[in-house]
Amino acid sequence: MGLPAIANLCSHLQNASKARLGLTSAPHTKYNLKVVLALQKAGFLSFVTRGGATPPNPETLSTYEPEPLTTANIARQRLWVGLKYSDNAPVLRKMQAISTPKRPITMKLPDLERVARGWDTNGRVNVRGLNMGECLFVSTSKGVLEVREAIERKMGGLVLCRAGP
Repeated sequence: MGLPAIANLCSHLQNASKARLGLTSAPHTKYNLKVVLALQKAGFLSFVTRGGATPPNPETLSTYEPEPLTTANIARQRLWVGLKYSDNAPVLRKMQAISTPKRPITMKLPDLERVARGWDTNGRVNVRGLNMGECLFVSTSKGVLEVREAIERKMGGLVLCRAGP
């Protein structure tokens, strides 16, 4: 399970957006890839591509061919992520890991519905309700889903992180 990598990814993306970087990289892991693709689908990131240690050229990004993934270069592979900005302000301002390796937090459907409506959970799991514009990402058997999509599919799972403006 890549929970330490998720916490690292959350803090890295938050710091990169505060520093107003247009392009940043993260280690290429399966969990990181699933989370950044979910962030892109939610509209927080402009693009996600795989590459090596050097960043892709932004002008030729549409025709960019990443180097093939082999056992020789797997340690050097990075995920290159384009951050979005609106009116010179970052779209992704806050990103916080919720589950930690020491305390993984799983939630069933009723608790997810409660959090999605903006209410705090009660009981053994203490997760704040979502505010306007925030997203909560859940790892399910169908992959990493945003909480509203997980509710639509009637699935619970491991709560990974929350992101918001």
